[in-house]
Amino acid sequence: MKLNFVAGLALAFMAVTGVSQAQQPASTTATPPPATNYDYHETFGPPFYTKNGTEYRAADGAPGPKYWQNRADYQLAATLHDETNEIVGSETLTYTNNSPQKLGYLWMNLEQNLFKLDSRGTAIVPPAGSRNWGRGQDFDAGYKIKSIKMIGLKGAETDVKFLVSDTRMQLFLPKALNADGGVIKLKIEYSFISPNYGSDRMGIQDTKNGKIFQVAQWYPRMCVYDDISGWNTIPYTGPGEFYLEYGDFDLSITAPAKDIVVASGELLNPQDVYTPEQQKRWAAAANSEKTVIIRSASEVTDPASRPAGKKELTWHFKIRNARDASWGASAAFIVDAAKMDLPSGKKTMAISAYPVESDGNDAYGRSTEYVKKSIEFNSAKWFEFPYPNATVVAGITGGMEYPGIVFCGYKAKKANLWSVNDHEFGHTWFPMIVGSNERLYGWMDEGFNTFINTLSTADFNNGEYKNKRPTDLHKIAGVLTGPTLEPILSQPANLKEKNTGILLYFKPSIGLVMLREQILGPERFDFAFRNYIDKWAFKHPTPDDFFRSMENAAGENLQWFWRGWFLNNWQLDVAVREVKYVDGDATKGAMITIDNLQKMAMPVILEIKTVSGKVTRTTLPVEIWERNSTWTFKYPSTEEIESVTYDPDKVFPDMNPDNNVWKK
Repeated sequence: MKLNFVAGLALAFMAVTGVSQAQQPASTTATPPPATNYDYHETFGPPFYTKNGTEYRAADGAPGPKYWQNRADYQLAATLHDETNEIVGSETLTYTNNSPQKLGYLWMNLEQNLFKLDSRGTAIVPPAGSRNWGRGQDFDAGYKIKSIKMIGLKGAETDVKFLVSDTRMQLFLPKALNADGGVIKLKIEYSFISPNYGSDRMGIQDTKNGKIFQVAQWYPRMCVYDDISGWNTIPYTGPGEFYLEYGDFDLSITAPAKDIVVASGELLNPQDVYTPEQQKRWAAAANSEKTVIIRSASEVTDPASRPAGKKELTWHFKIRNARDASWGASAAFIVDAAKMDLPSGKKTMAISAYPVESDGNDAYGRSTEYVKKSIEFNSAKWFEFPYPNATVVAGITGGMEYPGIVFCGYKAKKANLWSVNDHEFGHTWFPMIVGSNERLYGWMDEGFNTFINTLSTADFNNGEYKNKRPTDLHKIAGVLTGPTLEPILSQPANLKEKNTGILLYFKPSIGLVMLREQILGPERFDFAFRNYIDKWAFKHPTPDDFFRSMENAAGENLQWFWRGWFLNNWQLDVAVREVKYVDGDATKGAMITIDNLQKMAMPVILEIKTVSGKVTRTTLPVEIWERNSTWTFKYPSTEEIESVTYDPDKVFPDMNPDNNVWKK
């Protein structure tokens, strides 16, 4: 209080006498430092990593020499009864226990049970509603588990006792499953009725030419057993997505003959389900850079566009080394396709299936083009697309991803359609290739994907849909680091729904942009990020694995960054306090003082303008804040300084721009 009063008198004296602050000798009492919330030991001090590397997960962020994960292979058959919306299924599951522990019981996910009116997920929906449920539809929801049998070596079947608990099912094995490669084969008979709106992940869209079924979470799926938590059995309540084992999928989908079915993987029997003319068009599409129409809008209502003489058709698909499989079916589909050009030369196709309501060059007429370019960019940039096909299904779902197939809203157009296609297929890399635990760490797929979308969007068609104005992080600092936000490192189910978009998508993406553009530089970042993807492809990383991997490959201690941006919801506020000249002579250099007033630390960019109009930039490393909340440095001035501006390009989320500029 007293110091501020004295400083005020000094400023008043200079104003009255006409003596500028810049003319004062260096020994003049400096402006006192403002109060600060910054604690350098909290930001930079140990420990950040609470565990050493292990034989399962190495200290450098890579899988350890004894890393293991279990495997689930599925043979799935389902029949769609489109009049009643019922799906009747049969599942043969081959489960391999690669863990070092025997397993006396198994856990499976039963996500369809979310749509029961007495489910946990329904119980926690606020009165205002939510996207994460069935919109209150009252129907005979959930799985009907008809039987579960264990298949012996000679084909003998033994009933397995099971217990359903909300969206999980526990299977009690008659004999423990051996460790280190023990295998069990189970056969499950089940059925369920599809919700009309399935938590924005699946559902049924009515069109003038028939229903569109987007079918997901459609079979009992293995919970992951890992070296972190053992069985991962957090219930499915809607907001948290999925954590699944890898394996091979064999799908047989039986539907009315009027329907076209698309699914994850490669269609193995096109001769049974498409007309001869459509098969010729498929062959042309497989070699075409431009979109080829397989079934046109005018053919949707033409019976000749479907094979004649059968009431039902069975579609056979296979996808390998995937974590899931999904499908869509409708009599209303227009279908088109084009080839994708991958780095290895592997043949693969982009496919779109959509109703006449979605047709047109402003809408899904360009969908296949969008998918092709998005996947080609990310394959060249990060890791090659691993599946035979990439299929978009337009329907009721706003946007949801599965291996080799995505569901998008049928009304999307132009930039919105590019964005949803690019985003949902961006999920091929996170979490389809890099299989993180979405139920716990939604930011490791949504945020990483949103980040790679910024690069693919900038690249597409010379930036056709790129935001031409740079992002002003000063304006949105309050959105990114507002005091009511939870930390990014929170479970999706533990976030306010209104904060989900910021904390799972936007803030992690902004963090990676800063890390790439301002902290590491594109070359170091891209190498480290590719290294992370490559090391954890088709495996299960944790946040620590990501943090360690990036630090080791980039050669940089980033614990201050992880701590401020991901582990905590800290704010950034850097102020330019004052400029003093050495011996009061501007030609001898200037001493510039800046203050860190909030808990976050970042590197510093300063723009310095002299009275003659010369403008230069000075950058300071984040290490200036390792043991200081105030930093003074010498700038080699040769004339008086007109202004000093902190973060002139607004690339850091400084919450208080009012103190960013010092003026003469």
